[in-house]
Amino acid sequence: MSQINFMAEDNRLKKLSEIGDPLEKLNRYMDWSLFTPTINGVFNADFSKGGRPPFARLMMFKLLILQRIYNIADDQAEFQINDRLSFQRFLGLTMSDKVPDAKTIWLFRETLVKAEVIEFLFQLFYQELEIRGIIAREGSINDASFVEVPKRRKKSGDNEYSNRQIDNDANWTKKGNVSYFGYKNHIKVDAKSKIITDYAVTPASTHDSRKFSEFYTEYENDTAYADSAYIGQELPANIKQEICERAYRNKPLTDEQKSENRRKSKVRARVEHVFGFIEGHMHGSTFRGKGMERAEFNVGLTNLVYNMERFVFFRRTGVCMA
Repeated sequence: MSQINFMAEDNRLKKLSEIGDPLEKLNRYMDWSLFTPTINGVFNADFSKGGRPPFARLMMFKLLILQRIYNIADDQAEFQINDRLSFQRFLGLTMSDKVPDAKTIWLFRETLVKAEVIEFLFQLFYQELEIRGIIAREGSINDASFVEVPKRRKKSGDNEYSNRQIDNDANWTKKGNVSYFGYKNHIKVDAKSKIITDYAVTPASTHDSRKFSEFYTEYENDTAYADSAYIGQELPANIKQEICERAYRNKPLTDEQKSENRRKSKVRARVEHVFGFIEGHMHGSTFRGKGMERAEFNVGLTNLVYNMERFVFFRRTGVCMA
C-alpha cells in the first residue's frame, strides 16, 4: 500500500516548473495589477448585504485569459481547472479552493462585454509596452483575418429556438472560392516588434482596406506597409505608404515594380507571423459566441493575449526594441 505524501502537490508543481510551464512564465513576467482598477470598476455591486462573496475579479479575468490561450469553452474550463494543477497555479487556486462553474464564468464575461471594456484594457497594456520601449516605431503593417462563427441558417416553421442561435451581426463572404461566415479582425502591427498596436472588428464581408485610414492620424509620423488590397486608400500626408503594387490586364508589372514589391513584402510578410500564432497556437480564428458585442470582446481579448505572449518572449529572451 502506497503511503500518503503530503508534499505530492508541491512536488508535481516543481516538476512542471522544471519541464517548463508556459503559464508560470506568463505569471512571472506579467504585472496583473495593471488591469485591477479597470476590472474592479466594472463590478460595482454591493455584496455587503449577505450571500456568498464573489470570486476574486482579477482571478476571473485571468481565467478568461486562460480560456483564450487554450481556446476552451466555459464547461471545459470548469473541468480543466479542476483537473490541471498548472491551471490552478496560474489562477492562484489550491486543491482546497472552490473553482468557478461554467455559469459564473459566462456571467463574468458577459458583464465585461456589456461594459465595453476590452478595448480600454488592450490600450492599457499597449501603453505599458510603449513605456517599456518594446514598440520600435519603424513602420506599421496592416492586414485582416477572418474570425469564423458557427454556420447556421434560418429554418422555416416555428423553430424559434434554432433561429435565435443565428448570428445576425455576422455575414458571409468569399475569398479564393472559399466561403466564410463571421467577422474580420483588422490589425495594425508594429513592423519590428510584431506587437499589435491597434485593431478593429467588422462583419466578414467588409473589405480589408475599409479600416485602413482609421489606424493613422495626422499627428504621427509612420510608414504603412500593406498588400495590394489597400491600393487607393487615402492616408494623412505625414504617413509614408509602402503598398504593394498590382498588375492589371494588359499592364503587367515592370521589373522595377516587382523589385519594389519584393522589398515591401519582406516587411509586410511579418504580419503573417502574427496571424499564424493567433490561428495556430491560440486557435483564434474561430468564435463560439453570437453578436457583434461578443465578437468585439473575443477579438479584443485575442489580440491582448497575443501581445502578452509576445511581451513574455521579449522578457524571457532579453530582446530590446529600443
